[in-house]
Formats: sequence, C-alpha cells, structure tokens
Amino acid sequence: MVWLNKFKNAAQWLSLYLWLVSGTIIVTINASWLYFANAVGQKLGATVNLTLGRLMTNYYQLLAYLNFPWVPKLTMNDFTDSTSALVHFSDVKNLFMLDYGVFIVTSVVVYFFWQRLRRDRQLWRLVLPMQTALWVPPVVTVIMAINFDQFFIMFHKILFRNSDWLFDPLLDRIILVLPDTFFGQCFVLVFILIEWSFFYLLSIGRQALREAD
Repeated sequence: MVWLNKFKNAAQWLSLYLWLVSGTIIVTINASWLYFANAVGQKLGATVNLTLGRLMTNYYQLLAYLNFPWVPKLTMNDFTDSTSALVHFSDVKNLFMLDYGVFIVTSVVVYFFWQRLRRDRQLWRLVLPMQTALWVPPVVTVIMAINFDQFFIMFHKILFRNSDWLFDPLLDRIILVLPDTFFGQCFVLVFILIEWSFFYLLSIGRQALREAD
C-alpha cells in the first residue's frame, strides 16, 4: 500500500496548490476596485458616452452573470453583445464555475491535510514545496513582460476552443471599456497574491522548524 500513501500525499500537495491558485483567481476576478481605478484613470466611461456610475453598474451586471450560476443570461443596461460575444462570456462563466468548484473541493482536502500537519507537528514540511513554488510567479511574470500581447493571445488560445474572444468594437462596445491594460493588471495581481501566499506558508514552515529545534 506504499503507492497508495504516495498517491494520497501527492494529491494533498496538489490540492494545496490548486486551492491557493483558485482562491487567488477568485479574489482577483472580484477585485472591482481595480476596474474602478482603471475606469477613473483611463476615463473609460467617456469612450462609450457613459458616466462612471453607469459604467460600474454595467460592470457589476457582467460580474453577476459570470459569478452566479442562478444568473442564466447576460443582461447589461447599456451594452448589447453579438452572438459570438455572448458565447465567449458563456465560456468565461464556465471557467469561473470551474474555478469555484476547484476551490470548494480542494478546501475540504486542504482543511484535513492542514489539521493532520498541525496534529503531527509537521508544518515544517511546507518549507521545500513553498521554496520551489516561489520561483514560478517571477518566471511567468518575466515571460509575460517580454511580450504581453503574445502572452495574452496564447492564454486565450489555451483556455478557449474558438476565436469568439476576438471582439469587434463596432459590434461589441463592451471591449472598449475592457482594455488590455486592465487584464494585464489582473495578471500582476494574481502573481502578487500567489507569491505572497507561497511566502506566507513558507514562513509558517520555517517557524515550525525553529520550534522543532
């Protein structure tokens, strides 16, 4: 049964990583303050002849559709999207639901895993996995910084099976108020949060090592 213990151990560590990543994504996609800052700084409302308040209302309507399974249809006060745009937003909603599902499932696994590590005084085991994980966000950030446009395109090609994410501003004005700079900042926020999470768990592991000496 050694293989079973190894599989269980690997599944627990994988669940911890997935929990951290999915949780970070949830925080980021709901960071409406970041969009508000972009709306103010870039005067996004003016590009579509909307006040800031009106623009934020539409943005919250979009978030409600993407976040809540009981909102089956995307309806925004001032934007009517083409069929391809609606398909894309539906695909994004499915990814949101997948992320929430991963977070919920891994939360259960991580809870019992964490309790076992604490009970057995093995929180020091966090050190090596977190030290290794700390290198990932900086490497991805460098790759993204070298050519963000190419990174953004590859990101969409990996996640989406079609080209519906290529919006036509003449048909889908919503794209005029969802600039690439905003998405770039979302990526940066994800990397900052996940890096902080890795560092925080690393500090817990190191503290456990000191207490064990």
